[in-house]
Amino acid sequence: MNILWLFAHPEHRSLNASLRDDGIRALRAAGHEVRQSDLYAMGFKAVLDADDYTDDYTDDDAAGTTAGDRLLVGDAQEDAWRAGSVAPDIAAEHEKLAWADALVVHFPLWWFGPPAILKGWFDRVLVQGLASKVKDAEGRTRRYGDGGLAGRRAIVVTSVGAREASFGPRGIHGHIDEVLWPLHHGTFFYTGMAPLPPFVVYGADRLTREDYPPVAEALRERLRGLWTTAPLPYRPERGGGYDEGLELRPELAQGARGLSIHSAPPAPAPAHPPTSTSPRTRPRVGGPADNASDNASDNASDNASVPPQAPASGGRPLPVRAEGTPVRAR
Repeated sequence: MNILWLFAHPEHRSLNASLRDDGIRALRAAGHEVRQSDLYAMGFKAVLDADDYTDDYTDDDAAGTTAGDRLLVGDAQEDAWRAGSVAPDIAAEHEKLAWADALVVHFPLWWFGPPAILKGWFDRVLVQGLASKVKDAEGRTRRYGDGGLAGRRAIVVTSVGAREASFGPRGIHGHIDEVLWPLHHGTFFYTGMAPLPPFVVYGADRLTREDYPPVAEALRERLRGLWTTAPLPYRPERGGGYDEGLELRPELAQGARGLSIHSAPPAPAPAHPPTSTSPRTRPRVGGPADNASDNASDNASDNASVPPQAPASGGRPLPVRAEGTPVRAR
């Protein structure tokens, strides 16, 4: 199985960095191929702007990139993607997406969302034509359970400073499933990926060295089920549950409102993961031609440092960061 680990944390002596290293070692020891996008280490550009597109347009381009015209972001993205002229850092991420069977999206939860650099990755990399406004043979838009990234799985790994109960069904911060809804439903599921239940480390700032080993083992256990864990049971747009206005039909979840009505009984998980020697068929990606706190420290969800762990070599080369620096064996 080919796995892209998308990592967004500025401190490489942090709890999250240690979990990332342990997780990658566990996946490789199980025979999976792992590549990484360490966004802070890469210096990834977080801001989508005209510089991503305008150098490749002529004065008469219909996308509106001539002097004095407004930039139509979606059109500019799709034109550049179809022409194979996206910025080099975006093209490198498209190549990783084309290769990947699954994504691990790993970040500390800051102000009820991911760090800005990760949001910028979604803005710049999940371009129109690849991840949104993807059409089927009949010209219908593929989204919410289908799309340009269909066939892949995605899991969030995150940390929060607050206690678990405060992110529970009656917690003051809101249920963690709803806090992560924009990512799970609005990004993963929208683009066709199967979103898995998240792995959340609660009380991250209070975690001690003695607390770390069971947390790391819990992550390794979740990663062992990367292909067998049932996805979050969201209703697909074309599953018959929505009317032409994309409103849930009245006979479903009668009388209920809110985000939970968009979940249905889960479908069975696949029996076996794909392997790197038997790659699955997937659409071409490269282009055609806590924030919340219960004390003062909780707002910074991970500043803890944990002891390095001995590597499990397994006789395989270390994965290499996009900027060429090997992942530390810790």
